[in-house]
Amino acid sequence: MDATALGLVELGAILFALGWMGRIAGRFGMSPIPLYLLGGLAFGTGGIVEMHAAAEFGHLAGEIGVVLLLLLLGLEYTAAELVTGLRRSWLAGLLDIVANATPGVLVALLLGWGTVGAITMGGVTYISSSGIVAKVLTDLGRLGNRETPVILSILVFEDLAMAVYLPILTVMLAGLGFAAGLQTLGIAMLAITVVLVVALRYGRYVSAVVDSEDREVFLLKLLGAALLVAGVASALNVSAAVGAFLLGIAISGSTAQQAAKLLEPLRDLFAAIFFVAFGLNTDPRAIPPVLGWAVALVVVTTLTKVGTGWWAAKRQGIRRMGRARAGAALVARGEFSIVIAGLAVTMGGVDGELAALASAYVLLMAVLGPIAARLVEPAVAFIKQDRPRAEPVGR
Repeated sequence: MDATALGLVELGAILFALGWMGRIAGRFGMSPIPLYLLGGLAFGTGGIVEMHAAAEFGHLAGEIGVVLLLLLLGLEYTAAELVTGLRRSWLAGLLDIVANATPGVLVALLLGWGTVGAITMGGVTYISSSGIVAKVLTDLGRLGNRETPVILSILVFEDLAMAVYLPILTVMLAGLGFAAGLQTLGIAMLAITVVLVVALRYGRYVSAVVDSEDREVFLLKLLGAALLVAGVASALNVSAAVGAFLLGIAISGSTAQQAAKLLEPLRDLFAAIFFVAFGLNTDPRAIPPVLGWAVALVVVTTLTKVGTGWWAAKRQGIRRMGRARAGAALVARGEFSIVIAGLAVTMGGVDGELAALASAYVLLMAVLGPIAARLVEPAVAFIKQDRPRAEPVGR
């Protein structure tokens, strides 16, 4: 069988398997991300059946998946919402960074992965999965709850933090000097500022450039603009993901709504391929040596995320049950953690074991997050019921 035929067969088998994995995940009400990662581990280097012919397509498709993930994320926000969310949640956001990035940094340093590895793992353990959190809140009917704005404001802060963090990580992975790194960071900060100003004042003009009544033309212009901006950002060492995110923010109004509806199927397809591609490049034999560290990180960062959500909700005067729901909702890690680890592995700036640790960690957290969100109410109710009541005075 020639290389083209083999590549088509392998790609078809992978996509067909992804469909079944997504169906299984949906039946159990869980995120499909863990199953996609497991699929990649099963068919990649050191897996059950190694599929190398589809790897080249998987790499490029995975890059497009990252661009679409971040573009859709940017489309969910307006510049005004980002500014408001930043003002409301900056203190909780800082606590979130310190509490949840620190465990990843410490583990990377203990494993001897150096500064770059530490910064990478800090990002992996820090950021919650916006996609999983949003789906869980929708499925559980909690979008109207008092704690939901607190959850969303923390997620907004995290997404903005990524716009600053990813350029810094890219510079470190590229091995650029201090002056070049400072220049790149300055470009990134200037780009973020310009995009927010343009989106606040002239968002309708940006939307008009990509908008079209013809769906085919609209899709071509939108996807072309996203890849073009992502490519230019990547060339400037700002990160393709940040470029796509900023473009999403700049598109507003009904154009953003139509774009999100049009791009969602493409996003889901290419994002699934991205997770599989990450798994394909991770040797499953490297996971057992770091599994203990992954479990330790799961325990610690579950507690720190719950603590962050609890504290942020308490500051808004929300009662105990709402605080617990806020904390549990933030537990899940997913797409962003893998984007960070994938960027580091692709650029070759970190130890190969980091991909294994990140895979094991995200596998566990993507499963645990939705479970924690579902079980938090009965758990808190049981604790309240089980707590001994104070004896009346004089008895």
